[in-house]
Amino acid sequence: MPGFRRVSEEELLRAWLFRVDRFHLLDPDGEPFDRFVIRHPGAVTVVPVHEDGTVSLVRQYRAAVDALVLEIPAGTRDKGDESPEATARRELAEEAGLEAAHWELLIGTWNTPGVSDQHTSIYLATGLSVCPSRPDGIEEGFMTVETVRLSDLDELVADGTLKDETTVLGLFMARQRLAATGRLP
Repeated sequence: MPGFRRVSEEELLRAWLFRVDRFHLLDPDGEPFDRFVIRHPGAVTVVPVHEDGTVSLVRQYRAAVDALVLEIPAGTRDKGDESPEATARRELAEEAGLEAAHWELLIGTWNTPGVSDQHTSIYLATGLSVCPSRPDGIEEGFMTVETVRLSDLDELVADGTLKDETTVLGLFMARQRLAATGRLP
């Protein structure tokens, strides 16, 4: 990056899905400073839109906020060299019990670039069919699948029903993409 330079980095913590590093940097004036960065393998989220304009969401416990969160199916890219789309396909089946005939990448986004290098790929999945769900993990064993109408999105965000940022972004982008291509039910 012009003017900023990473001098070195050191690993401070290694955990299940991430690690924390300390970056030793120089600012444009040559002054040293440190930043702590969460290193993350990346994630995917999926907006599964049914032919009737409903979207399947999952409600699961999220320990970081100590709440049940309503969100689009999502997962960490923690299976070796699995592609983002393959991870998205696996997560949609695991969490929502759905397969999709059509996949479109809506956007790749950095979730919190001030503290983490996590990159999330957000997909639109259409042409849905039911398949066996395969919950993987403690929280997924207790999650529920719910449907909402894409046409209710503005209200669901305004009233606080939807608070997860990749869910909100994904749903707005899916609605826009479907409208722009004449596929919005």
